[in-house]
Amino acid sequence: MPNRLIEETSPYLLQHAHNPVEWYPWGEEALTKARIEDKPIIVSIGYSACHWCHVMERESFENEQVAAVMNAGYVCIKVDREERPDVDSIYMDALHAMGGRGGWPLNVFLTPEAKPFYGMTYMPPRNWVNLLNSVQNAFVNHRDELEKSAAGFVENMLMKESNKYHLDGSTTEFRQEDLDEMFEHIKQNFDLEKGGMERAPKFPMPSIYKFLLRYYALSKNPEALRQIELSLNRIALGGIYDHVGGGWARYSVDEDWFIPHFEKMLYDNGQLLSMYSEAYTLTKNELYKRRVYETVDWLRREMLSPDGGFYSALDADSEGVEGKFYTWTQAELQSILGDDFEWFSKLYSIRAAGNWEHGYNHLHLTPQADWNLVFTEKYSAALDKLFEVREKRVRPGLDDKILASWNGLTLKGLTDAYRTFGDEQFRELALQNATFLKTKMTNENHRLWHSYKAGKATIVGFLEDYASVIDAYLGVYQITFEEEWLDEALKLTAYTIEHLYDEEDELFYFTDSSSDELIARKKEIFDNVIPASNSLMAHNLYVLGMLVSYDEYIELADWMLSKLKRSMMTDVQWVTNWAALYVMRVQPTAEVVLVGPEIDAFRKEIETTFWPNKIVVGAKTTSDLPLLEGRLSSTDTTTVYVCFNKTCQLPVHSVEEALQQLAVSN
Repeated sequence: MPNRLIEETSPYLLQHAHNPVEWYPWGEEALTKARIEDKPIIVSIGYSACHWCHVMERESFENEQVAAVMNAGYVCIKVDREERPDVDSIYMDALHAMGGRGGWPLNVFLTPEAKPFYGMTYMPPRNWVNLLNSVQNAFVNHRDELEKSAAGFVENMLMKESNKYHLDGSTTEFRQEDLDEMFEHIKQNFDLEKGGMERAPKFPMPSIYKFLLRYYALSKNPEALRQIELSLNRIALGGIYDHVGGGWARYSVDEDWFIPHFEKMLYDNGQLLSMYSEAYTLTKNELYKRRVYETVDWLRREMLSPDGGFYSALDADSEGVEGKFYTWTQAELQSILGDDFEWFSKLYSIRAAGNWEHGYNHLHLTPQADWNLVFTEKYSAALDKLFEVREKRVRPGLDDKILASWNGLTLKGLTDAYRTFGDEQFRELALQNATFLKTKMTNENHRLWHSYKAGKATIVGFLEDYASVIDAYLGVYQITFEEEWLDEALKLTAYTIEHLYDEEDELFYFTDSSSDELIARKKEIFDNVIPASNSLMAHNLYVLGMLVSYDEYIELADWMLSKLKRSMMTDVQWVTNWAALYVMRVQPTAEVVLVGPEIDAFRKEIETTFWPNKIVVGAKTTSDLPLLEGRLSSTDTTTVYVCFNKTCQLPVHSVEEALQQLAVSN
């Protein structure tokens, strides 16, 4: 018999709907039951593409005997962390406060009042049952101690982030010497041989690369450029990238970027589109361009819904085996490739015994591989043959919910790809996705919904949704000059300030004032594989303030940035998106103003130059934007104004002259 998850739309929750565990979704029904029956609560949090979540389900949650122990002593709640990042954040913080290592599945024990007192990640079934019995015994016989422990964890969670992390902004002075010091700190953690940071598993960290690109643009420090190129090259060549079908997996389990944890997450791919596009304008590395085009093809082919939204993830497993969809035996490759097998085998280090495990080979290129082959017709033809065969395999599971936050990151990636390459297909796809977010995931009060599935938007939006979508709309405006996207960004920003801003802490809450009340209302401060929603909002306030001349937005962004300065100066690798904004504030941001009939062609040409610290505005005939006031011409001549701090150089009528003005100002 199905449990109460059968009524949910989340693919992850539906995966557990036929477990013998009497799961509830997070909500008042389960919490009330726990209080009335005076039972402890198990909150088990995961996501559909999580390999170890599937393992624990098979071993424990599908086991009748284990389920009987859970059902008898506990109220059991299943949470999709992607659907409810607010719940996940609170109980992950609790696990960290307990001294545990984060990860999923996250299993936390709560009092009937939803206060956490113990937690862990994956656990094999025998250990899990022993723990269930031990916790039940402690709940019955040592209740006071558990509740005292839970009260301590809650007290820690209720502390203001500014107090907890010593965020005490005192000055909005921004200096290049500080950036030099930040770079010296972060480079201590570089892997100078293999790229990325000096640890395994290895995650793509777009915020770090974003900071390094901007720091290099300012400082011309060759060490920064060397680390950018080393990291992006290895991530593009290694097994973390799907050479046959495009797109990146979530992370590499080893230090060589060889074997991925095979799930593909939308948020990684959206951000990496931005990084590789921007890096191409600096390096002109054709490998970066190829990866951008292949990943956009993958997004369009496998992740795009008929409505225009992007799905969340592809599972790591197919047919119950991790990576089965993506790996090959030598015999398979010989049969498919024929005469091309010999050179292909050398290129990809294919072995009869497998280059991975159980006789299977995974495709990855080493730095010693002949890159020139990647750009040949025979190479593309060989991969096409593999793609055709692979398409007949059982596919990994698709998490087909659509999240506003991750779509915002991907939409921003598409706008960055268009700015770099000028391919109209990228702009068309971006506009399709932007229209979806505006019409399907935004209500009449300019409030975003977090999740969308089967034609229905649900769950009040979080700060991550507003921050990502506003950022994306600012990108859409700058590739179209259609002011409706600026208007949308302004409306969403106004809503965010009204409903999520904490005037006392001078930062933004993660949850809306109208969201479900949890035991604590948290703020997301530190950057990780996804930038912190507060750091994204600081960027948005600055860029939007520049675009529409709202000085109060710029001042708020500067104050937020100043509050994180201590963190940037001590351990910058966890605040690199903040540091990227710090780079922008050390020197004036270029305001590139385009007017006249050929503004789109001018913009395209200007964007091919690496200049990350700029905004671009434009209009052909009329506009109410302050930066365009008094500059619209009735003549047929397209004009460019290059301005800094609202002071413009002489107007020019060619891209070459405009770029010269930018170069002189640097």
